[in-house]
Parts: sequence; structure tokens; C-alpha cells
Amino acid sequence: MTQQMSTVDMITPNPGADAVRRQGLRRMRTLAVSLLLFAAVVYVLTLDQDGFLGFVNAGAEASMVGAIADWFAVTALFKHPLGLPIPHTALVPKRKDDLGRGLEEFVGENFLQEGIIRDRVAAATISLRVGRWISVPEHARRAVDEIADVAVIVLNRVRDEHVEGLIRDALVPRFREEKLAPLLGSLLEETTRDDLHHGLVDLGLEELHRWLVENPDTVAEVLGERAPWWAPDRLNEVVTARVHRELVRWVADVRDDPRHHVREALDSMLAQLAHDLQHDPSTQERTERLKERLLDHPQVLTSSVSLWNALRRSLQSSLRDPEGAVRIRLLDELTAFGRRLLTDEPLRERLDGLAADAAVFSVERYGAEVTTVITHTIERWDGKEAARRIELHVGRDLQFIRINGTIVGGLVGVLIHAVSVVIG
Repeated sequence: MTQQMSTVDMITPNPGADAVRRQGLRRMRTLAVSLLLFAAVVYVLTLDQDGFLGFVNAGAEASMVGAIADWFAVTALFKHPLGLPIPHTALVPKRKDDLGRGLEEFVGENFLQEGIIRDRVAAATISLRVGRWISVPEHARRAVDEIADVAVIVLNRVRDEHVEGLIRDALVPRFREEKLAPLLGSLLEETTRDDLHHGLVDLGLEELHRWLVENPDTVAEVLGERAPWWAPDRLNEVVTARVHRELVRWVADVRDDPRHHVREALDSMLAQLAHDLQHDPSTQERTERLKERLLDHPQVLTSSVSLWNALRRSLQSSLRDPEGAVRIRLLDELTAFGRRLLTDEPLRERLDGLAADAAVFSVERYGAEVTTVITHTIERWDGKEAARRIELHVGRDLQFIRINGTIVGGLVGVLIHAVSVVIG
């Protein structure tokens, strides 16, 4: 069972690619063996010959020695030559764990160093390449399409129960623990200090004025319901019309006058409320009670889920539409960002620096785990199967060692024979 599990832990082979590798390995082995046999035939045919054939015989003899020695060296990496348990042979099956640890140390010491990582990230010019790629309209459109498709898939996978669970189990408990009054007070104080609320006030007054002008009958009906029962209808109509005109005129005055006393009163009230929310215990207590009542209300979950569904449907509709507002905005922003990357060198330097920092952080935090994968993976391999797989991948190139040994050995043999002749 252990043997089977170890074999299963090997990388799943690619039958097609393995067939090509096996054919190449077999061809190179045949060539190396053919050279050895050729040297052996030449040696036998020129045995005990002098003169030129003596040189040929010496070269053939040395070629056989070199070929056999290199065959032994190459074979000893993966198995016992001729099946003989010679010491320091079958190195890969026997010492694969040591090789794995050595490879782990080599990768960690020579590739996962901060200086090397920063140099490689800088040489990659990531931001410049991204800018060039995005600047092509077809590429920008493709990127937006991919982003939109992924966003639609993600939105589809978020279920109502997921949103409800997030709100009930994460957000509501967090809101209960957080003191809301000081936060609201600080936010309101900053808003009033920067006059950010004036825009909202202007919008509200504009909409109120427009509604009053367009709905005089509704105003008259509301006021008429509160008129004394004993007052004549004609009098009620006159009073109601006058109140409506004065109300429209008053709202218009407040809208058009930035220094209107109503606006100043509102500013003063908001400033006081911001102060009380931060410093008045009574106001803070009432705010917290209101928060608790809102959080305890069952409609909070229902309304939150409904709001999420409405937002999701709107986003999905716009994302699916090739001419939707979200896609058009994404395309415009992405294109503008690409152009800026091409022209703004300081921005590129900052982004490349951030990419280098992220890479260095990842390596420092997870580099040991990454390199340990090498050792753990190799330790799970079956020794013989690992040797066969490695030989299949690199064995073709190793056969060149045998071929070179045959040729170089022959040349050295000729040289040695020449020296012997000269000395003799």
C-alpha cells in the first residue's frame, strides 16, 4: 500500500510527451552503443598492427575505455550497472531524499533572496508592460469583459443566507460592541467643519421646493384635514392656498440664501449634536439604546437582504450589458490608467516598488513553506519510479556524455600513442 501511495504521489505523466521523450532517449542510447561497438570492431580488426593502423588501434582502445567508463557513470545515477550492487551506484533511488533537501537549499539560497527578487522584479518592468498591454483598445476591452464575467459569477454565488449570516453573525455583534455615539459625533463634526452637509441641504431644499410647487392639491388636502370642523370650506380654501404660497416662498428663500437664519440654526443644531454625541453621557446613552432597538428589530435582516438583492440585480444587469454604465466606466478608467502608466514614470516606480515589496514579503513569510514542498514531494516518491521518470526527462541529454567520452577517449588514445612512439 505504501509503495502504491508513493507512486500515486508522483506527478501524473503525460503519455504523449513521455512517448516522445522515450523515443529520443532510445535513439541516443542506440547511437552511443553503436559508437562503442564500432570502436570495438575497429580495435579487433587493427589488433597488433603498426604504423597508421597502430594509431587507429590505440584510438579505438581508448574510445572503448571512455565509452564504458561514461556508460558506467551515467547508469550509476539511476540504477546498479548490470544489476551489480556496486557501492555509490543507483544514486537517485538511494539518495533522492538528500537530493531533495539539497535542491531545496539551492533554491532557497540562490533564488529566494531579497536582492535577487528585487532585481528580477525591476528587470521585469511589470507596470510598463501592463501599461502597454492595457493601452491597446482590444486588450482593455478583453480585460473589462473578463472582470465583468468574473464579477457576475461571484455575485451569483452569494446567496441570501450568506448575506443574512454575515449580517447576523459578524456585523450585528460588531455593531453591538462598538460605541456608535462617539463615532457618529466625530463624523458629524468633521462633516460640519468642512461644510460637506451644505450640498445635501441644498439638494433637499431644491427637491422640497419642487415637490411643493408640483403638488398643491396634496398640500391642500393635508392642511384641510387639520382645519377646524366648524370653519367654512371657502375660508379653509383661502387659508390653505395662502399657507401653500407662503410655504413655497419660505422654502425658496431658505434655498436661495446661504446665510438664511434657518440654515444657521441647522448648522448650530448639528454642531451641538456632534458635541453631545461625543461628550454628553445622556445623549450617548439614548443613541446606544436606539442602536440596540434597531439591531433587535427583525426587519433589519430582511431589509439588509432586500437591499443587497436590489444592488446585486442592478450590478449584474449593468455588468452583463456590453454597453452598460459599469462596463463603460471600467473601460474608461482602465484605459486612462494604462495611458498614465506609460507617461508617469514616478507612478511606475512606485508600483514596481510595491510589487517588489509584495514579492519579498511573500518570500520571507512563505518562502520556507514553498521550498519545503520540494523535499516533501520528493520524499513521497518511490525511488525506482523517480529514477525512471528523471531518466526519461534528462537521460537523452546524458547520453551525450557517453558519446563525448567515446570520441574524446579515442582522441586521447591517439595522442598517448603518438607520445609513446616519439619517446620510444
